[in-house]
Amino acid sequence: MKLTPTFLVVTLCAGAASAFGLPSSPAKTIATKLAAPALIPRGGALQRQQPASSQLVQAVDINGRPIATALSASSDGAVATKGGGSPIDIPLLIYFALWYLGNYFYNVTNKLALKAAGGSAGFPMTISALQLGVGCLYGIFLWFAPDARKAPEVTLDDIIKMLPVAFCYMGAHSASVFSFASGSVSFGQIVKASEPAFAAVLSQFVYGSKVSKAKWLCLPIVIGGVILASVNELDFAVSALVSACIANLFAAFKGNENKKLMSTEGLSDRLGSVGNQFALTTILGFLMSIPVIMIKEGNKFGEFIELFKSTPAIRNNLIASGLWFYGYNELATMTLKKTSAVTASVANTAKRVIVIVGVALVLGESLDPMKLLGCGIGISGVFLYSIIDSLVKKKDE
Repeated sequence: MKLTPTFLVVTLCAGAASAFGLPSSPAKTIATKLAAPALIPRGGALQRQQPASSQLVQAVDINGRPIATALSASSDGAVATKGGGSPIDIPLLIYFALWYLGNYFYNVTNKLALKAAGGSAGFPMTISALQLGVGCLYGIFLWFAPDARKAPEVTLDDIIKMLPVAFCYMGAHSASVFSFASGSVSFGQIVKASEPAFAAVLSQFVYGSKVSKAKWLCLPIVIGGVILASVNELDFAVSALVSACIANLFAAFKGNENKKLMSTEGLSDRLGSVGNQFALTTILGFLMSIPVIMIKEGNKFGEFIELFKSTPAIRNNLIASGLWFYGYNELATMTLKKTSAVTASVANTAKRVIVIVGVALVLGESLDPMKLLGCGIGISGVFLYSIIDSLVKKKDE
């Protein structure tokens, strides 16, 4: 797969969407009262009528810049449209499109870089770490670029508290790359869809956060789907399965540790934005991955440098995959924060289906009927797991 200059430009644009110009979820509004009470004739006398509050709503993006102005004439301050319908959130649609596009192209370029470097016997740890390194450079660039993103004002104590999240982030990413290097991307994605099972066990037994009985009952569906998908998998490898499970374990730890981290008083204000938190996590994760490279692949790092210089397929796909990975993860975070829980669940489910099928078609991976059936059952189970508490609550009401 040759990467043209146009492709690389699109890569940069997708990653930059969260920093320049598009609004994001934690948008704040500044309202200014405009309307005065009107005088109307009533019973031979003029009386004042209090109209519905009219407000000028100014949205502010994740970096504190004004992004849109709309006149609101509803009693609760909501922005209205002609005919009373809900406004179409164009920026949110763009976020979804770039998130899906970024995830798809990351999986393709990552697999191509791994193949060109020798697959699981090559340099998966080095490639995973350098992908984080590319994201670091981009995140730092945004802090210095004009009108991009204000740098965070965190303390050393804040950085220390972020280390567990960064370590789990690095572990989840590296294990995922190992899985994709050992087997097919579609199989790795199917196994990674079972992450809720790991999250439920950790939440219940390690972090003391109770998981409902309804959610526990959904887990056999997820696990059963993964087992079915594995039965006739042509590219099945135990190492791919184990690595994907380790990635799920790290991701589950990361989610719980992140909840603890964000409960730190004043941390959100010092970070300034979701983008800054992700940039700092990526930088810390990259630094932590360097010793792992030295331990696992340090004795052949010189060989990788020569391959990087002489093989465009490695060089171009590694850089592109690093940019796609950073961009789609940040966009995914902002997109999901802007949506409801159910919408987020549907979006995640649709994303997995698109990536699994799309990547399999492009890379020529097997799409055996049993694999597709297991994929459908597993992903449906994940979706049900995400919304089951809401469904049970509505039924009880």
